[in-house]
Amino acid sequence: MLEARHISFSWKRAPVLDDVSFAVSPGETLALVGANGAGKTTLLRILAGVCMPRSGTVVGDTVDMVRSPLRYKRLVGYLPESSPTPPDMTVKDYLKYRANLKGEVSKKIRHRVLEAMDLCGLAGNAGARIGVLSQGMRKRVALADAILLRPRFLFLDDLFAGLDAMTRLSVGRILKAVSAFASTIVSGHELDELQGIAAKFIVLKDGRLHVGKNAAEARAELTSAQEENAG
Repeated sequence: MLEARHISFSWKRAPVLDDVSFAVSPGETLALVGANGAGKTTLLRILAGVCMPRSGTVVGDTVDMVRSPLRYKRLVGYLPESSPTPPDMTVKDYLKYRANLKGEVSKKIRHRVLEAMDLCGLAGNAGARIGVLSQGMRKRVALADAILLRPRFLFLDDLFAGLDAMTRLSVGRILKAVSAFASTIVSGHELDELQGIAAKFIVLKDGRLHVGKNAAEARAELTSAQEENAG
């Protein structure tokens, strides 16, 4: 179980998140939606332990992020909105390098890399240099990196940006497989690209979360926010 407890965050004294609380059950995939600038990236960075909240905390499997940041980070996989990969490295070598960098023991690295490549449909591209791959395949490499150590909690920022419809479908199938070991939060700008991926939607609006929405309710919240901003 992942719990965000009363998270607040400000940037240069401007409030970004205000008393955000919600929970994600084991194996659940949750969609985080909101207008541009709503704070989705900031929230995911906090959940991933990249930055600390002004107040509140995140607890994953009883591990408190604020009190035990290193233990908490070992439970987390994170794919940021911008996730550049080295073009001159092969897929396999890059993932081996990343597994080593994340502190995996040497005898387990080969297994971790093979498993991540298999889950992400990269086994046939193991020896290919990343720079020659399509955008969709590079996104798969970044996703394989995020799930390398079989995280309990996976945070994916704007995962589907720039991907065509067929690639979105294949990535969606990957996430369903990953749900066997990870609870996932995936953010996006378009509801259509997240339907079928997540059963629950949370809408970030004016720094607050509206929790437990289905796709139709989430769409109504987003439309209302857009109308308020236009007015």
